[in-house]
Parts: sequence; C-alpha cells; structure tokens
Amino acid sequence: MKPSILLAAAALSLSAGFACAQSLADNPPKTTIICLDVAGRSLPANCKTQASRLDAREDICLCPGASQRVTISVCPTGIHQPAESAAFEQARLKLVSKGSLEGANYNGQPICRAPRNALNP
Repeated sequence: MKPSILLAAAALSLSAGFACAQSLADNPPKTTIICLDVAGRSLPANCKTQASRLDAREDICLCPGASQRVTISVCPTGIHQPAESAAFEQARLKLVSKGSLEGANYNGQPICRAPRNALNP
C-alpha cells in the first residue's frame, strides 16, 4: 500500500514541475501554451494571468484531462495563425517535438497563436 502512495506523490510532484511560468523579461510574451488532444484538436488551456491589460504574461497554464501541454510561439505583428482544419490538426500533432511547436511551419506559414490581448485592426 505504501509504495503506491509514494508513487502517486512522486507523479504529482513531477507533474507540478511542468506548470511553469513564463519569463519575466518577455512582456509581451514570445510563447504561450496550447493543449492538444490525441487527435490534434486544440483544447482550451486554463491559464492564470495578470489582472492587467498591459502585462500579457501567463503565470501557470494547465491542460484538461489527458490533453498534451504544448509550447507555441505567439504570432508576430502582421502574421495570423493558420486556420483550423482536420489536415492542420493532424500535421500540428506530428510536428510537436519535445512538447513544443516553436519554429514549426505548416504549408509555408509559421504555426503560432494570436497574442492574448490582441487588438483587431
């Protein structure tokens, strides 16, 4: 009975290490977190953020259930995130490397996420 309790405690402490904060120097942030299910669909991440429109950093992001936590670049000005489609979801899932999509491209377009407080021009 005790080994299973210790194993559960170890797993919980390791999973807490994955929920890390963004760099304090990056404001606005250059990366964000998305959650991907087993089919590559994007699920909403539960992120704790600052109560400020000026500070767009996220403190901690958690993914629901068995979804995969993936770091993704924030789209630079003038670049839009690729449109969601079944082909894009499958390609995005295959392009995840070590929990990251930073620097990945789909059909010649960078895979990125719109900034959290982006104003629509």
